[in-house]
Amino acid sequence: MNKSPKTASERQYRTAELWSDGVVHALGGTFATVGSAALVWGLAGQASGAVLSAAAIYLFTLVASIGISATYNIWPEASAHKQRLRRFDHSAIYLLIAGTYTPFLLRTQSWMLMAVVWLIAAVGIFAKLAAPGRLDGLSIVLYLGLGWSGVSIFGTLVDTLSPLTFGLLLAGGLVYSLGVPFHLWERLPFQNAIWHAFVLTAAGLHFSAVWLCSLA
Repeated sequence: MNKSPKTASERQYRTAELWSDGVVHALGGTFATVGSAALVWGLAGQASGAVLSAAAIYLFTLVASIGISATYNIWPEASAHKQRLRRFDHSAIYLLIAGTYTPFLLRTQSWMLMAVVWLIAAVGIFAKLAAPGRLDGLSIVLYLGLGWSGVSIFGTLVDTLSPLTFGLLLAGGLVYSLGVPFHLWERLPFQNAIWHAFVLTAAGLHFSAVWLCSLA
């Protein structure tokens, strides 16, 4: 039986959305892979073991989060594994937030905040894996709260980081936050691609900040 024009049109539109989101993820994956190799190369032989370890943790969380997100978003909707991948995708957000903070908290020697950030991330990941879908609304608040937890050491960050590094760190947080409404606006055409474009832009800003912080 032939599909109606409306159904065919909707199918083509859905395909366009998936392709656009796929392009964003491909750009993100390329950026993360090449950028990670470049940063490790730049740090090798001149950075301390602690700085190199912090950068490695950050880079792992960056590559992992983009990889998991890409896998989840391209996985067929009808697959039984889709919801399981969704848990990992949402859990990876906590991982990336904690990983991104690690180089900066090492630089400022903010050990208490580092412990708190990783503890909250671990609890958030456990909740996502153990009780999927039950705390989605709270998770958005927790993501934002964890992401902006650095304001608790605002003065220390300003005093320790260069103005450019601090500006990039702040700009990345703002871009992530501005993208949240698009993440929630599920009826918006190309919503996923738009949201992930915000994520990729913010990740690029934070990568630049980590680069400057690690090589300072």
